[in-house]
Amino acid sequence: MQSALVAKYGEARLPRYTSYPTAPRFSPTIGAGTYGDWLSTAPAEKPVSLYFHVPFCRSMCWYCGCHTTITQRDQPILDYLDMLREEVRLVSATTNKRLSVNHVHFGGGTPTIIRPEEFQDLLALARDRFDFADDAEIAVEIDPRTLEPEMAVALGEAGVRRASLGVQSFDPVVQKAINRIQSEEQTLLSVLRLRRAGVRSINFDLIYGLPHQTVESCIATAQAALAMAPDRFSVFGYAHVPSFKKHQRLIDEAALSDAQGRVAQAEAIAATLTAAGYRRIGLDHFARPEDSLAVAQATGRLHRNFQGYTTDACETLIGFGASAIGRVPEGYAQNDVAPGLYAQRIASGRLATAKGYRLTREDRVRAQIIERLMCDFSVDVPTIAAENGFDPSILLEGNARIAMLEQDGILENSSGIIRLREDSRFLIRAVAAAFDVYLDQSAHTHSKAA
Repeated sequence: MQSALVAKYGEARLPRYTSYPTAPRFSPTIGAGTYGDWLSTAPAEKPVSLYFHVPFCRSMCWYCGCHTTITQRDQPILDYLDMLREEVRLVSATTNKRLSVNHVHFGGGTPTIIRPEEFQDLLALARDRFDFADDAEIAVEIDPRTLEPEMAVALGEAGVRRASLGVQSFDPVVQKAINRIQSEEQTLLSVLRLRRAGVRSINFDLIYGLPHQTVESCIATAQAALAMAPDRFSVFGYAHVPSFKKHQRLIDEAALSDAQGRVAQAEAIAATLTAAGYRRIGLDHFARPEDSLAVAQATGRLHRNFQGYTTDACETLIGFGASAIGRVPEGYAQNDVAPGLYAQRIASGRLATAKGYRLTREDRVRAQIIERLMCDFSVDVPTIAAENGFDPSILLEGNARIAMLEQDGILENSSGIIRLREDSRFLIRAVAAAFDVYLDQSAHTHSKAA
């Protein structure tokens, strides 16, 4: 039965729904002026989140889907940091008030490619221009292959309390096929350095669906990772889109698993982690029962944003850096993707917004429904619609996708209260897609659902 459902739904290219509408809907009609107007009306009493994008790495991992540039020189990084600091000044001047900050996330690329003193200086500037809450959560993504002892210490001194380490796979055959050689010893050393520096929470990123991966190698990687006792896991399916990421053409497509194989690998990792006591969080995260992510899920306060599942409930996310996306109640705004074009905009004294999206009332209703599905595997559509003064029949009547999913036994629909069956949760993206009115216009840009 499962194989038939995978064949029917798992091959479709669907968004991960870390936002709605998704990035392919963004348009250049939203520019720096519009985003500036939005920022200027941000209320001082509501906390915001900050995201800093560092688009540089020392080498290219062939599976990578991020916006990053390979450099062996430090000067391009230092020049970029000058622009990043200037953007902080521009944005803080645009808001016309000191906004309070609850969450900060550094992504990439490899954020820890920055020199320790440069990282601390950037955070110090952000603290000078914004009001950081005493318990503000500062998180950073880390490549264990390049984390130096001095950087680990600097992260702790700067107040970083959560780190996400890229692991992907410990299988040497897989590592060679994706151009990422990383030993278990390197990874453990980074964990120990971070914990000694005061970084309290450690997350491991694992990937399934990579070339030459098997169920057995996925289990072996999960077991090796468990021995290092991280607090959380993020487990993602490899998105093979060589038409958009040309370096992915270096991956042997013949060595990639089919949809059924991907589901088997994902479920094998999930079974290994849950058997070790981790709680499954939504589609692809796992956390210890006492972790704040698990607590948020249990109490209905789990959210989903560009970093995946989160406890961050802020309505406003300010993105800094090339390709960074900002989100405000009015809509989304994305900076120029190319670091050079981003730098030109900032150097001219303008915000770097290149495109974005203005939300409609219907968009907000659909976004809320999709988020609850992705977080809770259930949603009360009529209640959400009523809270927003929206007609639920627009969402439910004639919804052929919902009818098909119900007919196939994937979900139950009781007068618009939709619940996924326990054994069908791996198809949650297909259920969320039933409320995505733009799906058919952008489906070719997204990854496989399984």
